[in-house]
Amino acid sequence: MRFAAATALLGVAGLAGTAPAQTPPAAPAITRTVVAGTKLPSLGDTPLYFRVVSVSISPGQKISLSAPNGILYQLSGSTDVSAGEAKTITGGGGALIAGGTIASLTAGNGEQSALLYFLLAPKEALDQPVAAAPGTVKELYRTTAPLPELKPGSYELNLTRVTFPPGMPSNPPHHRSGAALYYIVSGIGANTVDGKTADRGPGSLIYEPFGLVHQWGNPGSEPLTFLAFNINPEGVPAVIPETPAKP
Repeated sequence: MRFAAATALLGVAGLAGTAPAQTPPAAPAITRTVVAGTKLPSLGDTPLYFRVVSVSISPGQKISLSAPNGILYQLSGSTDVSAGEAKTITGGGGALIAGGTIASLTAGNGEQSALLYFLLAPKEALDQPVAAAPGTVKELYRTTAPLPELKPGSYELNLTRVTFPPGMPSNPPHHRSGAALYYIVSGIGANTVDGKTADRGPGSLIYEPFGLVHQWGNPGSEPLTFLAFNINPEGVPAVIPETPAKP
């Protein structure tokens, strides 16, 4: 009996010694969601600018909206959008408005509809009104010079929502193959350019033209969520992980 008990104890000890180690949980990943996008067959030779406006519509009210190529993003409330096809967008959703299209927007009955409207516009369209009363439109940002390094050819235009997990260190230096305009939805981002890091909070708009080498991180304890309104040559990655060659 004593021999059998000792043998059993040795067997248990052996099993304990060979048990696999616990695998630590994986770190939270970066999430990316394309809200809306399109392919532009050709840009031609027309210089183009970024512009973003806020649009507010009272519950149940309807407005018409027209402008060059752009993408709507719903911050709060809901909106019925008719622009070639009808759809309803709610918080975090979006809709493409193709250039030359007159879109009909109707706010939901429950609460005020608050949207952002990101535009890719030629200079002659920068000062054109986007929508009339009863909607309220406020310009938030426009580039002061045309987007650099956009050559004739096909391009991809999209609005992407990105979330960085808490405590994420700055990513490696990189630049855009086209250009991008960021809008911070929530959280605090660490934006590094030329060795200098600045905190960017909700409502911040950050322009990234071609060739700007930069980094983003999230040193905070809350997720960082931002929108990237991006244009890049078709078939070329939007983000290039190296310093661009000097002309």
